[in-house]
Amino acid sequence: MKNDTLIRIEGMEALLEKLGLVEAERFIMLIQREPFDYTCWRENQFNDKDIETIFMEAASRRAQAEKVEKASARSRKAKPVRKTSGRRKIASRPTPA
Repeated sequence: MKNDTLIRIEGMEALLEKLGLVEAERFIMLIQREPFDYTCWRENQFNDKDIETIFMEAASRRAQAEKVEKASARSRKAKPVRKTSGRRKIASRPTPA
């Protein structure tokens, strides 16, 4: 079981990845502004859907996520990163004799 701090960190990372910084902050402000009963929401979330519909939506979202991940992996492979030491070469100066 994850502790509260880890859940907050992972939740924030998910929000930032999906929404970006500005929209993630807006989402948090919206949640804080209005009362939200998560338990009630979960109990009523799928009332109007049968199990086949829920399954098909979940399978579709998973396939889309896998497609995006594969495209991202191909993109990372296609663009080699040039590594540098970060140091500039300084021309050697002649030493006085």
